[in-house]
Amino acid sequence: MTSVEEVHAAVEAADRVWQDGFDPVGVLRAIADRLETADLLGVAERETRLPASRLRGELTRTTFQLRLFAELVETGAHLGVRIDRADPDWPMGAPRPDLRRVLQPVGPVVVFPAGNFPFAFGVAGGDTASALAAGCPVVVKAHPGYPELSDLTGELVRDLGVVTVVHGEEAGRAALTHPLVKAGAFTGSVRGGRALFDLAAGRPEPIPFYGELGSVNPVFVARDAAGSRARRIAEEAVASFTTGAGQLCTKPGLLLVPEGCAIPQELASLELPVAPMLSERISEGYRDAVASVPGDGVTELVVGDGPVVLLTDLRRVLGDFEAFTRECFGPFLLVVTYAEDAEVVEFARRLEGQLTATVIADEPSGWVEELVRVLARRAGRLLWNQWPTGVSVTHAQHHGGPWPATTAAGSTSVGTAAVERFLRPVAYQNFPSDLLPGVLRDDTRAPALVDGRFTEGALTMRW
Repeated sequence: MTSVEEVHAAVEAADRVWQDGFDPVGVLRAIADRLETADLLGVAERETRLPASRLRGELTRTTFQLRLFAELVETGAHLGVRIDRADPDWPMGAPRPDLRRVLQPVGPVVVFPAGNFPFAFGVAGGDTASALAAGCPVVVKAHPGYPELSDLTGELVRDLGVVTVVHGEEAGRAALTHPLVKAGAFTGSVRGGRALFDLAAGRPEPIPFYGELGSVNPVFVARDAAGSRARRIAEEAVASFTTGAGQLCTKPGLLLVPEGCAIPQELASLELPVAPMLSERISEGYRDAVASVPGDGVTELVVGDGPVVLLTDLRRVLGDFEAFTRECFGPFLLVVTYAEDAEVVEFARRLEGQLTATVIADEPSGWVEELVRVLARRAGRLLWNQWPTGVSVTHAQHHGGPWPATTAAGSTSVGTAAVERFLRPVAYQNFPSDLLPGVLRDDTRAPALVDGRFTEGALTMRW
């Protein structure tokens, strides 16, 4: 375990790097290159129980997102440049001063990686990549599920001077509460995330804490789709909720289908894949969560040591809403039949915040349109005739949602918009050009809003 003194030294070193500035583009690309040439898969497979094929794909995603952030930083588009030149005739009744606004790195960031994504949300994963893209050095509190992989990754990038790995709960608390740390990021359980969120908020100087926590990711099947492609929907549902042994934050845990459709029977007829869970602790938590589902009026479609599929009806769910809509981390699916379309909309209105919500339908209809409007208030990502697992890393991606999906509903932990979590705005009023950051000068080549009109450009910059 890392001592508190070592943690403090790591944070102080990170602060010095932040003060001096570093080249995010070069750092991100160097990390991607090193991950591709290092021999890390064997260790990852042994520590996490994840198959080599899954880990290879995850490593590809990790290096891709590092390079995607590098491309973004090169353009300067993440900096939100706004330039309002002095205007003596500004219509508000007083002259407008020269104002220039830009986003700047907040400072050292503490990252708490995810247990189910040792590469994509590990030491060099999305939270670290987005913080580095913002110009923020990172202290990573290693996940206990893969300590050796964390150390190997940390050693791989140690000489770059922007990432330090520490171990242990006490080390994580010491890092998050250090006065030089300016933000935290976490992927994990609601309980763990809430404890860290409270710790960050309770500091003498509260700091933002971006936790990606829990979600049941409901899927709503309309009558037309249930009638035209029941077998296909059942097969796609199985593929989605059993991927990674159901240990994905976007795993669909609730499937709402019309009464009398063939989807439940199709699910019961399918052979479901069985895969090991990440740890015995997670496996125990999964079994406890399945056992906590109310038994009255619930039918077992599939029950075993691996995937579990249960069947009930929507009126029972509405009568014991919290118990039926609690997240079950693992290969669990609750199929809920509905009789009235209006009940489905009522169910959606009562949902807590979600990472995703999915609608499966052949054609939009009146009640489906209403359902989508309601779901847009409950979830960070809505899907039409696709499934929520397999989160694409893109510029437009949003992986977040209202509590308890996240601790900050306006933020995302996937996609290039994730960099915004670790930037803060600074406005410069009436400054001479020589004292302005280069990106705010008249000859800037960054995309900018100049006097209310967007301009395009390209910029490579260094904080």
